[in-house]
Amino acid sequence: MERDSQDSQLPPIEMTAESPTQIIVGTRGSDLALVQATATEFALAAMFSDREIVRRVILTTGDRRTDVSLADVAKSEGTFDKGVFIKEIEEALDAGEIDIAVHSLKDLPTVLEERFTLAAVLERAPVRDVLVMREPGGLAALPVGAKVGTSSVRRAKQMEWLRPDVAVIDLRGNVPTRLRKLAESEHYDAIVLAEAGLVRLDFIPEFPAGEGSETVRGIPGIFVSRLEESEFFPAAGQGAIGLEVRAGDAPSRVFAESIGHPETWLRITAEREFLRLLDGGCHTPVGVYSSISNGEIHLKARVFPEEGGTPKCGEAQGTDPISIALELFNSLS
Repeated sequence: MERDSQDSQLPPIEMTAESPTQIIVGTRGSDLALVQATATEFALAAMFSDREIVRRVILTTGDRRTDVSLADVAKSEGTFDKGVFIKEIEEALDAGEIDIAVHSLKDLPTVLEERFTLAAVLERAPVRDVLVMREPGGLAALPVGAKVGTSSVRRAKQMEWLRPDVAVIDLRGNVPTRLRKLAESEHYDAIVLAEAGLVRLDFIPEFPAGEGSETVRGIPGIFVSRLEESEFFPAAGQGAIGLEVRAGDAPSRVFAESIGHPETWLRITAEREFLRLLDGGCHTPVGVYSSISNGEIHLKARVFPEEGGTPKCGEAQGTDPISIALELFNSLS
């Protein structure tokens, strides 16, 4: 095992006539994953018009096992929690069946096996979490005893810390399924989702029309409140699409790097390096977010004890993402 390629300095490689005539993209089959794959394919086609872009949809363990929580899936399948959404895709990558694996970056472990590397990320979507409710209002408007659904340990711990009077219960399924569960069943009063997913699936606009709660396109009777990062810390890499390739596959690395977004890369490098320093995975409730202003990265984190309670917090800023992550790690208190 080794750190992924975020801090590797590989020499540039020129494409030749012998380079592949196809670029095979591997993706999960959820609605959101397919939208992310389409964005990747569109960018590749614009850069490499002489190559055929091929999609392969792969069923992952996390998509197949929706009957239990993600933590229980990991235990029963013998894989890491976040690995339940990438295991089969990495197997296809390793076998040469695909060239580029497209992931929601927050699903990808911070340390990859040495035969894989994170080559690039696309431009990031909004990073916030959103509270979707039966009634408009937001976090403060949740009634005492409200049932809030999420499959994320990080979201659960933050919700319990900010609103200890509500009940957090497990919620599985893709984004449309979760929205329908809220709209059609009284089992949940609210659910927590990623803003990026709702935007990419066109349930809400990228930019809100005004302040306050918003409606959800196509699903009447539920309302969205966007939770500011300073209030509800997102996951490392949230809102980013990661492009994973075989470590020794130079052409695929060039394909991926050619459509990467440099500012997003700097931000997610800092966030993921901080998570690596924590040795954090999906069982470690960590919220971390970054911003860039005048070339300087500002990084903040909130780390919860696994048994619950008051989180450790910290912040750091600077220009080198690896150094900033270490400074943030040392600032936790």
